[in-house]
Amino acid sequence: MPELFWKLIAGVAGFLAVATVTGAILAARPNGKSATIVNLNERIRAWWGMVAVMAIAIGLGETATYVVFALLSFLTLREFITLTPTTPSDHSTLFLAFFVAVPVQYILLGINWYGMYSIFVPVHLFFAMSLVSALTQDTRDFLSRNARINWALMVCVYGLSHAAAFLTLDIPGYRGQNALLLFYFLLVVQISDVLQYVVGKLFGKRKIAPVLSPSKTVEGFVGGGALATLCGAALYRITPFGFGAALGMSFAIVLAGFIGGLVLSAVKRSLGAKDWGSMLAGHGGMLDRVDSICFAAPVFFHLVRFVYV
Repeated sequence: MPELFWKLIAGVAGFLAVATVTGAILAARPNGKSATIVNLNERIRAWWGMVAVMAIAIGLGETATYVVFALLSFLTLREFITLTPTTPSDHSTLFLAFFVAVPVQYILLGINWYGMYSIFVPVHLFFAMSLVSALTQDTRDFLSRNARINWALMVCVYGLSHAAAFLTLDIPGYRGQNALLLFYFLLVVQISDVLQYVVGKLFGKRKIAPVLSPSKTVEGFVGGGALATLCGAALYRITPFGFGAALGMSFAIVLAGFIGGLVLSAVKRSLGAKDWGSMLAGHGGMLDRVDSICFAAPVFFHLVRFVYV
């Protein structure tokens, strides 16, 4: 593991330490029990846990990283399916989703079979699961039921797995440093979420889609997204990109992540839910925290692979 990786983790830990102290000071003030401050401190505590898990997993090597992301896929898939109406006749299809799709996708990553892990879920499983559903002969709401399960797979397994897929890239002049690329991606996509939230709280006035996500504002997206893009460009030295390319790549991550958050907010609202779950205090469910990653990871992965591999 590159020494720079641990320096970056130390930098993130230092930032979180400052945020923790700031949150404690705000909580001690007369208005410290306000919903905004309470939510802020919950988010900071959740961030400590998430950063620790990712740092340990990536630090232990590729296998541990694949296992952690497979677990994340399983948990987010469970959250998605829990909110999605299913019937007893869907049990066989759901078995394929949880106990075939998740492990096989990450095994394919582990053996670096690009030609298969890039099409396994959207092609092979799509047809296999459709066939299994058809053989139950339950035609009630057949198309909608299968579409929901396939949507869940595309987001929670296919999309999310592409973050771990950065470890499979063989980039000339960058060998042995792929963990830094994964760290870079996670940092940009998550700091974009944070900065859009903060800028939106401070300066947001014009809501982008108030029915879908009342907290997303034009000012938050433009201001927070621009700051996150600049942060990504400033970190170009830990990537195989130059400054200009890092600027473009980080913009693509920010844009795709924003789209992911907005689209999955629409899915939640259609299911009558505010959050995907309650696993992470201050964040909602696990999928609420990684929704941006699920959309941004395939975009960033294929951009890098097309241009640099």
